Amino acid sequence: MAKMTVIATTAVPDHVRGALSRWMTETMPGLYVGTLSARVRDELWEAVVGTIGSGAAVLLHPAATEQGYALRTAGERRRRPIDFDGLTLVAMNPMETDNEMAKRL
Repeated sequence: MAKMTVIATTAVPDHVRGALSRWMTETMPGLYVGTLSARVRDELWEAVVGTIGSGAAVLLHPAATEQGYALRTAGERRRRPIDFDGLTLVAMNPMETDNEMAKRL
């Protein structure tokens, strides 16, 4: 049975945006909404994860959880989902200072 799915992307290659727009509606830049079967949703997500490059993406879809949805992420993001006793919470990673970034380079 098809269910509502949301994918949000940031700085992904054009071909990823094209693949997503074939199955979903791009309601605003980088935000895709559609009613997809689990198989199509998972295939699209694998395509996004495999070609994300330096971009980032978030997938939300209905699931049999306490919150009623599941959250998946790909790419580097300041926010990361964490499991807290069966609930998905979002933790913020501290931003690196310019000095810390310079040390890594």
